[in-house]
Amino acid sequence: MPFLYMNWGGKPMSGKTDGFTKIRDGHDEPILDPAMPIIDTLHHLFDRGPLRFMLEDYLACASLGHNIIGSVYVETQAMMRADGPRALRPLGEIEFATGVAAMAASGVYGSCRVAAGIVGYADMTLGDDIAPLLDRAMAMAPERFQGVRQIALAHPDPNVLRFLTNRPPADLLKHPALPHALRQLGLRGLSFEATVLHHQMPELAGVVARNDGTSFVLSHMGLATAPGTGPQARAEVFDIWRDNLRGLARQPNIVCKIGGLGTSYWGFGFNTRPGPVTSEELAETWKPYIETAIEAFGPDRCMMESDYPNDGRSCGFVPLWNAYKRVVGSHSAAEQAALFHGTARRFYRLDIP
Repeated sequence: MPFLYMNWGGKPMSGKTDGFTKIRDGHDEPILDPAMPIIDTLHHLFDRGPLRFMLEDYLACASLGHNIIGSVYVETQAMMRADGPRALRPLGEIEFATGVAAMAASGVYGSCRVAAGIVGYADMTLGDDIAPLLDRAMAMAPERFQGVRQIALAHPDPNVLRFLTNRPPADLLKHPALPHALRQLGLRGLSFEATVLHHQMPELAGVVARNDGTSFVLSHMGLATAPGTGPQARAEVFDIWRDNLRGLARQPNIVCKIGGLGTSYWGFGFNTRPGPVTSEELAETWKPYIETAIEAFGPDRCMMESDYPNDGRSCGFVPLWNAYKRVVGSHSAAEQAALFHGTARRFYRLDIP
């Protein structure tokens, strides 16, 4: 059963969304600045029984009016090889993403170059032993494979991480093998994508500083975790998150992805609210966080992500990008170009028409 029921005209059809309850909402909002080229720097594709989001689903979203010219596929350990050496099983997902990219690049499915960049998975606790995986991945997708991600989320309350499909190793940022694995990435010009919570950013800053030969990406802006908290507690978390983010941004070898704000970690509550959420509401709530991140890193070190389909639990694809455009509307044309496509094209070395 397809995850998202749409025809190629982008018109929603009847059908359930299997958990991503708002993914189709707001498709009738007028598109703000429809000509702005967008490279979506973080989205996923997977097929996990009732949770399914594949190429046709992403293209249905991308065809709704925003000018999505390409994307960066980021791992969820989907389509891993079922057997063979465990360290090499992530090649299955890279093969899958490469096939998706080839389909998109054919032009048969439209002009959007889905998976023009690929961020795969590697077990960083293997240290130098990730080298064979990296070499095989680079040979498999020489123009697209750009780095790896291994989620590093850690929290003393295990309930905070209950939504993760694959639990990360405990205290990955402290693992003695991590610097060796990071060195292997740096030697090959590959980046490490760090997914952490706000209280982990000082520790991440130390890792980034000690591994200055490797490029890093902060995904989801360093999730400011405040689920179920009131306004005062949320304000306190914001202050800590802001200070930690600014400290991390002082390291020159890390860039920031703006997004992930539709996940439950932030505690905004849009994921539990019935009915559609408008881009005006999203922009009002997200603006302090987005503006803080851009101020800390600068537009030339920031790039936008949809985090789809995960953010589809909180808002539709059209309102999400409209909200970003509302928030950064006061920035210059050059700064907006950097945020929506320029930084991504340069950092990931993307060849997108």
